[in-house]
Amino acid sequence: MAVTTEKKHWWLTNRRIVEKYIKDARSLIATQEESEIISALSLLDAALALSPRLEQALELRARCLLFLRRFKDVADMLQDYIPSLRISDEDSSSSSSDSGFSSQSLSREGVKLLSSSSFSSSSDSSSCSFSPSPGRDQSFTCFSVSHLKKKLMAAICKSCEKEGHWRYLVLGKACYHLGLMEDAMILLQTGKRLATAAFRRESICWSDDSFSLSLSTAAAAPPSTPLTESESITQLLSHIKLLLRRRAAALAALDAGVHTEAIRHFSKIIESRRGVTPQGFLSQCYAHRASAQRHAWRIADAIADCNRALALEATSIEALHTRASVLEMIKCLPDSLHDLEHLKLLYNSILRDRKLPGPAWKHHNVRYVEIPGRLCTLSTKIKELKQRMANGETGNNVDYYALIGLRRGCSRSELQRAHLLLCLKHKHEKALSFIDRCELADKRDIENVKERAKMSATLLYRLIQKGYAEIMANITKEEALKEQKKRALHDDNSNEDSNESVLFCSSASTTNPSLVQGMFCRDLSIVGNLLSQAGFNPSIPMKYEALSC
Repeated sequence: MAVTTEKKHWWLTNRRIVEKYIKDARSLIATQEESEIISALSLLDAALALSPRLEQALELRARCLLFLRRFKDVADMLQDYIPSLRISDEDSSSSSSDSGFSSQSLSREGVKLLSSSSFSSSSDSSSCSFSPSPGRDQSFTCFSVSHLKKKLMAAICKSCEKEGHWRYLVLGKACYHLGLMEDAMILLQTGKRLATAAFRRESICWSDDSFSLSLSTAAAAPPSTPLTESESITQLLSHIKLLLRRRAAALAALDAGVHTEAIRHFSKIIESRRGVTPQGFLSQCYAHRASAQRHAWRIADAIADCNRALALEATSIEALHTRASVLEMIKCLPDSLHDLEHLKLLYNSILRDRKLPGPAWKHHNVRYVEIPGRLCTLSTKIKELKQRMANGETGNNVDYYALIGLRRGCSRSELQRAHLLLCLKHKHEKALSFIDRCELADKRDIENVKERAKMSATLLYRLIQKGYAEIMANITKEEALKEQKKRALHDDNSNEDSNESVLFCSSASTTNPSLVQGMFCRDLSIVGNLLSQAGFNPSIPMKYEALSC
């Protein structure tokens, strides 16, 4: 009995301490000051150390982390509620190492939808596997991704009675700032629906006066009043849907081969005036636009977009692969080989750690099972480039015409215009301007992002300047050759004219002068006689006739 009393006293003491911590934390959070919220966060950590499952402490801690813009910590704290992570975990658990065709290889979320007698109704299933089990009849076992999503949402709705809807709202905002747009949309919609259901349950016991009072205060609120949580979530959802629609249109144009249209849609997202764009989402858009520009032969723009994507996300596999292929297109083999080796090191680290880089909730455009095949292809490509460099293809054979976007044999004015446009776009002094349109997930990374962006932009600008010098030297040589040919042609024409004049003079000097004078006088007398007959002039004097004789 004494032991029970002691345990009860210990529990009551901890409960009072936890309540005091939460009360002090609420008062600190109400000040809306960063230093006070950091102090409140330490109090909440102490409270959770005593009571790890306390709902109030968990909610206040998550909201403190969200206010301090520590979105990664929020995602790590509530990652069990991220839809894409739960679906990927269930997909991975559904694969078995024994047999891929057995019905037992599916997870407990899998469901037997069809039997041998109902095969005709299998048109809406996503994938099927034949299960020749000896103890039962042969049947088809189907696994539908849409069915899995429905069961996931059903599990969320079942657990909402035990857990507060704040998890979905706070985690949805954190996922938006981390660039997980699809997860953010699902979480915010779920949280909004649960909040509406909770409000409906609470409003059952309200009187008409309570509703009229709330409506009148909402209508009489001045325009400068800050938005409520529901209104802010509605605006955030509309913005997320707009970004997803634009990205879907851009990816559809990219898959259809309409690269200029894809570039236009991605540019709308990147250069949006509706506020800053999250870092993860912006990095993916830069990588996709670089791929579109590579197919459109906008080499310098593609390299610049890859540089920005890698500055925002140093482990972006797609950006590294695109930049390596673009550099190989212009025969800049050393830099292409450098990117491929960097990509190989990244693949090796993935195989060593047995997971993709970053936390589990981070999205990648590659699956873990694809890494071994890609690594074999990459090793072959690296050997090929090394062989080409050993055969003499070095950095001196760079195709600067493709880099600047000019045809061979272009004029000086075309080169100057293209060079001016590239300098205005990719001048290294303006290399950090894109960071102003980006919302970094962690402010502590801003120095690293700036350093990577400035270094890569400087290398690209130097490459453009070198290409301009090389092409200008080629144009100068071509102009000198044309001028030399023109002078040679002019000299040949002058020599021919001088030879003709010499021949004429020599022929005139060999003719008898008295013969020429007699012919001239005879013709003159004939003309004079004709004029005298016409009555224009008198007859020619006799002395000229005598001369003509």
